Amino acid sequence: MPEKILLLPGDGIGPEVIDEAARVLDRVGEKFDLDLSVDTALLGGRALDETGSPLPEETLARARMADAILLGAVGGPKWDGVERELRPEKGLLGIRKSLDLFANLRPAILYSQLAGASTLKPEVVADLDILIVRELTGGIYFGEPRGVRTNERGEREGYNTYVYSESEIRRIARVAFEAAQKRGGRLCSVDKSNVLEVTALWKEVVTDMAAGYPDVELSHMLVDNAAMQLVRAPKQFDVIVTGNMFGDILSDAASMLTGSIGMLPSASLNAGNQGMYEPCHGSAPDIAGQGVANPLAAILSAAMMFRYTFNRGDIAECIERAVVATLDRGLRTADIAGEGESAVSTREMGEAVVAAIG
Repeated sequence: MPEKILLLPGDGIGPEVIDEAARVLDRVGEKFDLDLSVDTALLGGRALDETGSPLPEETLARARMADAILLGAVGGPKWDGVERELRPEKGLLGIRKSLDLFANLRPAILYSQLAGASTLKPEVVADLDILIVRELTGGIYFGEPRGVRTNERGEREGYNTYVYSESEIRRIARVAFEAAQKRGGRLCSVDKSNVLEVTALWKEVVTDMAAGYPDVELSHMLVDNAAMQLVRAPKQFDVIVTGNMFGDILSDAASMLTGSIGMLPSASLNAGNQGMYEPCHGSAPDIAGQGVANPLAAILSAAMMFRYTFNRGDIAECIERAVVATLDRGLRTADIAGEGESAVSTREMGEAVVAAIG
């Protein structure tokens, strides 16, 4: 049976970077004699414009049938005025929830060729390789009740519920412990246990699980300190595990240690290893349609897809080597070009990676 891949180009620069990732899929399909079935569907703002919903039922049905999903990006100022339940981001949250994609893996890797692109000193970030494991379908982003109400003083107030069950904590911690076993054997759990009861439970459950992973060194850190430490001494971290909101913030901070969020892929997995893979960057509407976006994060997301959903580490490594070879040639898109360096287009960067795959 063919491996079923669903492409969700989305909005802004999403279609441009997914086009280049699709070219990579075609090339590795030929090189490794793969039977790939690739389909495309709507999600986000474009889906709202064309169907009236940011997550059309047809898209969700196709997503459920796919082995893996490759997403571009969603959203943009065009849709800022629509009601909250119809925002493009609601489509993204909806598909994550519907497929139970609870484990978000976000690597922050500094390629040696791009050491000068980071705003931190080279000695602070050289050889950086962090994996952030973020719980993706619970926490304050999904907790109920939520909304805006009028209080007893007659003024409006917003409210959200931050909640995690023990089973939700255990399953994301298990992913993180197992990831640490395959890496440097160190796991840092990030919480705010001195203030928030929900994260005090998080810390208690993760600590309890550590006995089952004697080869992993577990530590704990408060989220405000973790944010500081990511900037002060990021190489102290191997794997970080945390909840949805903290993970959202910390992973974006970690991404900039590498010089550009345009270089970083991500994977969101469910218990059956069905995954949605997407670059960490947003839709960047200010540069959409100009052909200057960096497609490498989308291409590296495709590599993660082969590693985690299809269990083909050999293909993932082939794609990753091709990206490194392209950077070795000195090719840079505008976001990673140094002072005085010329920039190539989105298409040129994608073509160079395809050529490097051989």
